[in-house]
Amino acid sequence: MTLQERDKKHIWHPLKQHQTHPNSLGIVKAKGCILTDEHGNEYIDAISSWYTCMFGHCNEYITSKVYEQMQQLDQIMFSDFTHPAAVELSEKLIGILPENQAKIFFNDNGSTAVESAIKMALQYYFNKGDKRTTFIAFENGFHGDTFGAMSTSGLSVYNGPFEDFLINVHRIPVPNGTNTEAILTQLKDIVANHKVAAFVYEPIVQGAAGMKTHDNNGLNSILDFFKTNAVLTIADEVMTGFGKTGKNFASDHMTIKPDIICLSKALTGGLVPMAITSCTQEIYDAFLSDDIAKGYFHCHTYSANPIGCAAAIASIDLLTSEEIQESIQRISKAHQQFSERIQSHPKVKSTRNIGVIFALDLDTNMERYGTLRDLLLSSFMKEGVFLRPLGNTIYIQVPYVITAEQLEKVYFTIEKVLNTL
Repeated sequence: MTLQERDKKHIWHPLKQHQTHPNSLGIVKAKGCILTDEHGNEYIDAISSWYTCMFGHCNEYITSKVYEQMQQLDQIMFSDFTHPAAVELSEKLIGILPENQAKIFFNDNGSTAVESAIKMALQYYFNKGDKRTTFIAFENGFHGDTFGAMSTSGLSVYNGPFEDFLINVHRIPVPNGTNTEAILTQLKDIVANHKVAAFVYEPIVQGAAGMKTHDNNGLNSILDFFKTNAVLTIADEVMTGFGKTGKNFASDHMTIKPDIICLSKALTGGLVPMAITSCTQEIYDAFLSDDIAKGYFHCHTYSANPIGCAAAIASIDLLTSEEIQESIQRISKAHQQFSERIQSHPKVKSTRNIGVIFALDLDTNMERYGTLRDLLLSSFMKEGVFLRPLGNTIYIQVPYVITAEQLEKVYFTIEKVLNTL
C-alpha cells in the first residue's frame, strides 16, 4: 500500500477539500532544492516549502548544529529557566533586527507570533489605564489562522465561518503610489472615532494575497502617522523576513521602524517550528510593575525549545554569510532578467519582483482553489517543478542554494506551461 493510500485512512490535511481532492503526494526525501516522492520522481521546490527552507532542505550546517544541541539539552520549560541557545539566539537576532528592537519573546509558529503581538498591544495600553479594542490592517492581508491573527487577515476564503467571532478591525487599502493622501484621510477618521491599539501589516509584500507589493514611501507615511498618533505598529515578517526582499527584513527598507515584529518560517531554516515576537524597550517596560497582573502571562510549552534555537542560530549564521548574501543578489538579478523576458507573454498580465520573490499575474480570472489553478499545479509537477499558484498569481521563492541550472528549469517550466494554456 502506498503512502498516499495509507494517508487517506486517518489524516486531515490543511487547505484542502477532501471530497474533491482526496490525494496527497507522498514525499520521502528532500535535499537542497530537490523533493523526492515515494515513486522516485524528483521536483525542484521552487517555493521553499512555504518560504521556510531558504537554506535548502536538510542543510548539513543546520542539521549538524541541531545534532550537537540534541546531545546536550533537548527541552526545558522556559518560564523558570533559560539556556545557552536561547540567550545566544536573542543576541544574534537583536544584532540583525531593526535597531529599535530590544526584547525577544518566543512562540511556536507564525500565527502565534502575531497572536502574541496582538495581545502585547492590547495589554500595553491596558496596563497604562487606556483600554483599546480596535486594530487596523491592510485589505487582503494574511496573518495566520488563530483568532486574533485571523481577525486582522482580510482574505475571506479563510475567515468566512468565523467572522462573527473576530476582534474589531478596520481595513485600509495598500499604498500604491497615488492613494497615500486618501489613506491618511481615512486613518484620521478611524483614529478619531475608535480606540485603536495597533496597525498590523505585512511590510512591502503581501504573501498570501499573491505576492502583491506596495509603495515604500506610502507605507512610510502611514507608519509615521501611527507613530505621531500613539498607535503601535506590528510588522508581520513571517514571510518577508530573513533575506527574502534583498535585506535581512522588509522593515529594513523603511525609514520608520515597527514597534513589534513577528518572525517564523525561515527563522529555523524550515527544520523545526519556532517563532519570535520582538518589541521595543518601551513596550517591554509597560509590563514591569509590582502588580503581578501587569506581567505578560502568555506562554507556550515549547517556548525557546533548545533544538529550535540551535536551528535558528545556524540559520542566522548562514544568512549573514558572504555566500548566501551573494546568492540572494544572484537570484534577484536572475528574477529581473526573467521578468523582462516573460512580461510580454500573451498570457501574462503583469510581473513584479523584489529580492528572491518573483510573481506574475495571468491575464485571466481564476478561483483561488479552482480548476485552472489545479491544472497549473499538476502541469508544473509533471515537469518536475513544485510551484503553487495563488489564484491567477504564479510566484517563485526558491531556496538561496539553488543552482543557476535549477533556476533556469523553473523559468523554462513556467514558460512551457503557459504556452499550453
